[in-house]
Amino acid sequence: KNLNDPYADLYSPDQLAKFQRNTLGNNYGGIGMQIESQDGLITVTRVFPGTPGEMGGVQAGDRIMMVDTTATTGMALDEVSGRLTGPAGTKVNVTFARAGVDEPIRTTFTRAIIKVPAVPYALMLDGGVGYIALQRFNESAAEQVEDAIQSLRAKGATSYLFDLRGNPGGSLDQSLEIVNLFLTPGSEIASVRHRGKAPEIFRANRTSIIDSARVVVLLDQYSASASEIVAGALQDQDRALVVGQSSFGKGLVQTLYPLEGGWAIKLTTGKWYTPSGRSIQGEHKQLADGRFVEYAPDSAESDSARSSRPRFKSAGGRVVYGGGGVTPDVIIKPDTITTPEQDFLKALGAKYGEFYNTVYGFARDNKGKVKPDFVVTQAWRDELYARLQKANVEVDRKLYDAAQPLVNRWIEQRLASIAFGDSLAFRRNIDEDRQLLTALDYLKKGRTQRELLALAETAKPE
Repeated sequence: KNLNDPYADLYSPDQLAKFQRNTLGNNYGGIGMQIESQDGLITVTRVFPGTPGEMGGVQAGDRIMMVDTTATTGMALDEVSGRLTGPAGTKVNVTFARAGVDEPIRTTFTRAIIKVPAVPYALMLDGGVGYIALQRFNESAAEQVEDAIQSLRAKGATSYLFDLRGNPGGSLDQSLEIVNLFLTPGSEIASVRHRGKAPEIFRANRTSIIDSARVVVLLDQYSASASEIVAGALQDQDRALVVGQSSFGKGLVQTLYPLEGGWAIKLTTGKWYTPSGRSIQGEHKQLADGRFVEYAPDSAESDSARSSRPRFKSAGGRVVYGGGGVTPDVIIKPDTITTPEQDFLKALGAKYGEFYNTVYGFARDNKGKVKPDFVVTQAWRDELYARLQKANVEVDRKLYDAAQPLVNRWIEQRLASIAFGDSLAFRRNIDEDRQLLTALDYLKKGRTQRELLALAETAKPE
C-alpha cells in the first residue's frame, strides 16, 4: 500500500531492538562507527577512538559497500546497522570504498562492546574558552553537557565552544534539554509542523546556566537532526555564532507505531522548524527503485552560494539562511590534502587498512616511550616504513617521503591518543583545525555575544 511517505520504514522485532539501542543507548556490541545514508550510499560519519573500527583504519567518509557477502546497495540504514552490530567476540567482514582509492578495502573486524559517551572530553583552551565536544545525543547527553559546563565554569571559562561536527543526532528530547541550558525561559527552541494541525512549539523552561557568556557552535556536513535543532535554535535566538560548514538537513519528525508480533513501522509525522521559521529538512533524491534518500548539502558552500538561499531574520534582526540544514554565520571550507599526499594515498590503494593497522601497531608499541610533548622523528618514520614492508604494504619510498606531513599527523594523532587520551590528541591538532582556529579568533575579538555576532555580520555578502 502506498503510504505517501518516502521515508517510511518497517522494522522486524530484531531490527527494532537494534534501532532503539543504536539511537539512544550508551553501549552496544559492534565495530565502533556512526553511519548515515547519503546519496543512497551508506557512509561512515565518525569512528570512535579505541574501537575495532579505528584499529582497522576506517575513516569518516568511507562508503560501506558490502557487509560479509551482502551488498548494501538498496539496503536501509537500519538494516546495515543491524548487520554490523552483534555479540562481542564475533567477526564481521566489511568492504569499503574510499575517495582516491581505486580498489575496494576489505577488512575483518572482531566486534567488541562499544561504550560511547555523549561528551568524550571537555577542556579549557587559551583565553578562558571552555571547549565541549558533543558526539551524540544519547539518553544522558543533556546531563553530560550540563556537567561539562559546570566543570569548565569552575575552571574559569568565560566563553564556550560547542563542537557538533560529525554528530548525526539521536534523542530529539535531549536536544531540547540542551538548548534549555543556553536560553532564557520562554524563548522558542523549535517547532514541529504536522499536517492539518497547529504547530507544536517548544520553549525554554529553565534559567540559563551560562548567563551572558559568549558561545560559538561548530558544524559540518555530518551534523544532523538533533545537532541541527541545537544549532538552529542558538543561531536564531542570537545566542551563538555558528562556524563551519552547512549541516546535513535532517529535520523530519518520525514516529514509531507498534504492530502485531513485535514489529513496528516508522512514519513521518511532521517537520522541525527553527524559531525564525526555517525548515531543517533538506532536499531529497529519488533513486531508480523509487526510494527517496536524504541529500547532504555542499560542504564547501561559498558565501555567494549561501546568499542565494532563502533569507530569514533572527531574534535580533540578523539575516540567517534557509533552504535545508543550518547555514553557518561564518563558512570555513574543509581542508584539502596536497598532491603528494593524494599520490601516496592512491599508491596505498586497497592496502590502506593494513597501513592504518601498522600505524596503530607502531603507536601501541611506542606509547610507553614518549612524553606528552613528543615530536615525530625521522627514526620513527623509518621504523614505520620498515613495518610497512614487513606487513607487505608495498609503497615507493619516494612517495612515502613526499607525504611526510600526512604521515607525521597519523603517527602523532594515533600515538597521542593511545598514550595520553583523546583530549591530548585533540590539543595537539588544534593548529591544524582551521574551523576551530577561526572560532577561537572570533572569541578573542568579540568581548560580548553582540560583538561576536557583529563581527560575523560584517563578513557576510550583501
